Order: sequence, then structure tokens, then C-alpha cells
Amino acid sequence: ASVLVPFLFGINPAIVLFMNGVGTLMFIFITKGKAPAYLGSSFAFLAPAGIVIAKFGYEYALGGFVAVGFVGCILAFIIYKIGYKWIDVVLPPAAMGPVVALIGLELSSSAASNAGLLDETIDPKNLIVFLVTLGFAVFGSVLFRGFLSVIPILIAVIAGYVAAVACGIVDFSAAAPIFAIPNFTAPKFNMEAIMIIMPVILVITSEHIGHQVVTSKIVGRDLLKDPGLHRSIFGDNFSTMVSGLIGSVPTTTYGENIGVMAVTKVYSVQVIAGAAVISIICSFIGKLSTLIQTIPGPVIGGISFLLYGMIGTSGLRILVDSKVDYGKNRNQALTAVIFVTGLSGIKVNFGNVQLTGMVLACVVGMILSLIFYLFDKMKLTNDQ
Repeated sequence: ASVLVPFLFGINPAIVLFMNGVGTLMFIFITKGKAPAYLGSSFAFLAPAGIVIAKFGYEYALGGFVAVGFVGCILAFIIYKIGYKWIDVVLPPAAMGPVVALIGLELSSSAASNAGLLDETIDPKNLIVFLVTLGFAVFGSVLFRGFLSVIPILIAVIAGYVAAVACGIVDFSAAAPIFAIPNFTAPKFNMEAIMIIMPVILVITSEHIGHQVVTSKIVGRDLLKDPGLHRSIFGDNFSTMVSGLIGSVPTTTYGENIGVMAVTKVYSVQVIAGAAVISIICSFIGKLSTLIQTIPGPVIGGISFLLYGMIGTSGLRILVDSKVDYGKNRNQALTAVIFVTGLSGIKVNFGNVQLTGMVLACVVGMILSLIFYLFDKMKLTNDQ
């Protein structure tokens, strides 16, 4: 999952492996070693960053990452002063669920495109590799047991890669040194690009809170109180800001890491720090980065096919876990309007800034949620 994001952005994964390791070590330091979390590549930025990259270039997406990280650090200070309950007012579960779901759903066509399934004539070799990859990912997640049940995605990538080699669609012509310095890139800043990416701050904040709540249940300690939500959010966003400054993708506390802890019962921050150091070391192995870059599109498409769907279902899980009552008209309206706004292709322009997809849906959800909150205060809603 960590190297899939740079693959989709078209950048060398070495810089991402480097920043994931550095970001994790910074997070551990900021949270005083009390919050076991590994920082990996964030999927929440894929759609808006893709728009910015296509329109301005990757350097301007980096500027957006820096801006989001900086605002997140300010948000951490606000949370330190006033708490975090206001998130439920701005984006309650009935709004947050569909917003998170849209992250994956609006990317579904890119998964099919990577697999070559949208080509006018589908190459049988691509189809075979895609089906092998997706098959191992789907059936492995259902049939594997123990530790294997945690890594069906990794196993699927390996199986898909072997199938691609057998089908002769892997290019081994690229030469690579054994050791290489990660590609560091400086950000460029443009207000339009920043505004396209900025609404993601609400999504990643709510996602982070959810991760900390689940991790608290697993380790048996309230991480929102100790080391404190403000510390973990600051660590998460500070890492994202540094990532943008050196050319890497935004980071986030990985849900996959939470799954590993739940299965292995190992909550050691020292173990996670060791994994972070290994990630940094791997970033300097040139042959490893080149090997990752040779993964063909049908393999990535097969994995994306499942992963993007899993992001969509994680949004639905928010609705289920929060026990959203759809007997209330407000919840029906919030979820319905957000889904249609995000999937309809509507584009809204404010000067040079264009909002569309998940970003526009998030803004619409915020506005509706605040209006409903005011209606509640004035005792006007029929839910009363």
C-alpha cells in the first residue's frame, strides 16, 4: 500500500520509503513513545492530488501537501486548547462515512484503467495477470489464517508479479545501482492547487481520530488522553508537511498496522521503530526501487481493484460502527447529497479554483452539517 501511492503519482518509491521511516520515527518521538503507529502513504490525497498533478505538476501537489500539513499542525494546537468534539459538528458520521467512501469509489475507474480493462481491445495476458492478482487478494483475505490473513495484499502482489513474468510483460531492461540516493524534490506553491487539496484535512483528521480510537481499544489504553490527540495529530501532520518539503507523499497512521497489532498482540513501539529504520535503509537500495517500478499495470490494477473498494467499504463501516440512524431525515439527506455530489461529476469554480469529486462533496457535507446544527440549536428540526 505504501508503494502503490507513489506508483500512481508516477514518482520513484525510494523517497516514500525514506519518509515513511523518518515520519514514523518523528511520530514516535512526538507522542513520547506511547502511541504504536506506523506512518504509511495516505490514500486520502489521491483524487485531489491527481487533479493538481495533471493541471500543474507534481511539485505543486507537494506545495499542497505542505499546506495541509501546516494547517494540521495548527489544528493540533486548537485541539490542545478546546478538545476534539467539534469534529462531530462539522462532519458527523452520516457525512464522514460517505466522504471517506468516495475516496475509493471515485478512483475505481483508474483501477480498471491500470489493469487495461478499459482498453478498446483487452490483452489476454493483462487479463490473466489481473485475475491472478485479484484472485489471490480476494480469496486470500477470506481463506488465509493467522499472520497470512494480515498480508493477502502482499501475497497477491507477489503472485501477480510471478504471473506477469510468466506472461512476458515485465520489463527487466532498466539498469539500477545497488545503492542510490532517494530523489529529493522541492515543492512549488500555487493557491489554486492548495485550495483543491486543502479540504482533505477534514478527512484525514477524522480518519486519524478513528485510528486512535481503534488502537486504544486494542492496546487497552486511551491514546486520546495519553499521549493526547493533539500530539498524535501534530505528529501525523508534521510528517506530512516534511514529506511535501522533500518530495514525498503525505503520510498517515496506517490502518494496516492496526490490523497487524490486533492479530499478533505485539504493541511494541520499539518493533515499529525497527520497521521504520528498515524502511529508511531500503530507500537507499536502488535495485529495490527499480524492482518496484517494474511491477506491471495489471498487477497494480488487480490490487487497486480491491483496495479502492476496501476504502469505500471503510466509509460504510463508519456508518455501521457509529450506528447512524437513517430513520432520521437529516442523516438520509446528508449521506444522499454527499454521495451524489461526489459521484455526479459536478464541478464548481471559485475564480481559478475548481472543486469536484470527494473534495466538493466534503465541502457540501460541512455546509449542510453546520446548517443542521444551527437548526437543532433553534429547535426547528422534526428530529426534535
